[in-house]
Amino acid sequence: MRPGPGAGHRGHIHEAVCYDSDDELLAVVLPFLLGGAAAGEPTIVSFGDRHAALIRSALPAGAAVEFLSGGAVYARPAAAIRAYRQLLARHVAAGARQVRVLGELPPASLGPTWDWWARYESAVNHAYDDFPVWTMCAYDRRITPAPVLADVLRTHPRLALPDGRHVVSEAYVDPLVYLTEPRPVLPDPIQHTPPVTDLTGPTAATARAAIGLADRGHLPADDVEDLVVAVSEAVTNAVRHGRPPVRFRLWSGPDRIVAAISDGGDGPKDPFAGLLPAGTGAAGGLGLWIVHQSCNHVTMHRDADGFTIRLTAGNPHTTA
Repeated sequence: MRPGPGAGHRGHIHEAVCYDSDDELLAVVLPFLLGGAAAGEPTIVSFGDRHAALIRSALPAGAAVEFLSGGAVYARPAAAIRAYRQLLARHVAAGARQVRVLGELPPASLGPTWDWWARYESAVNHAYDDFPVWTMCAYDRRITPAPVLADVLRTHPRLALPDGRHVVSEAYVDPLVYLTEPRPVLPDPIQHTPPVTDLTGPTAATARAAIGLADRGHLPADDVEDLVVAVSEAVTNAVRHGRPPVRFRLWSGPDRIVAAISDGGDGPKDPFAGLLPAGTGAAGGLGLWIVHQSCNHVTMHRDADGFTIRLTAGNPHTTA
């Protein structure tokens, strides 16, 4: 039987901690962590260096709390889901009746790439629901933009408060609704310049070749190779599962390469597409999952003209 506050709850308990000071953060997370350690539950922190050090200093010596590098765990949403599912599966196989995870996204995630992290926060309500896991996601109101905080309330079913209460988020939206809502995608500033490649009716081979020509040698070779894989998958999906015309555009700057693949179709029907591998054999499901693990930012957008997926290699956080 699941122990403690999770007793009677099946699957994922997903809470947000929105705080205004370090003292407020500690007021919420220390009871959460110490309660897990005292109960013999695997208790894990995935934070950045500053807040990890703050929590370490506040914990009693010898507290059975495992620290992971938040920057490494939260590099890309699909990779984070994959890593956490593997971690949870190992603990459950070892006999854990409940696992506690305290997480914090890197501050850069709250900027231009927040859209795919918002999808992550919504999707994990489903993605972790086959494990007895209790997660708290911490957001510092001092640095978190208001639109991000609004999404946090809509993607977390529960809120943990500094006064010790755990309450329902009245703004919460089911992932099947949240993930299918139309959302505008802001153009990358580099897209205000003419593309270096603009192909109608591309093949995967011509798209891969275009990446090689656009590479100025400014990006790590691994980033460029990952983009080649992602572009190949995305173009193949558009040709096989979309509708003509298929268009491939490419922009190259000093710190990133951006590719956009468009077709006249509606895009994937699975609301979790890209964040989870399609377990139903859905068209393009595995390809989109590979794409989301190969790029530093992925956006998907539908409009009257069809569906567009945009892939970024290099620095996706540049705003000018």
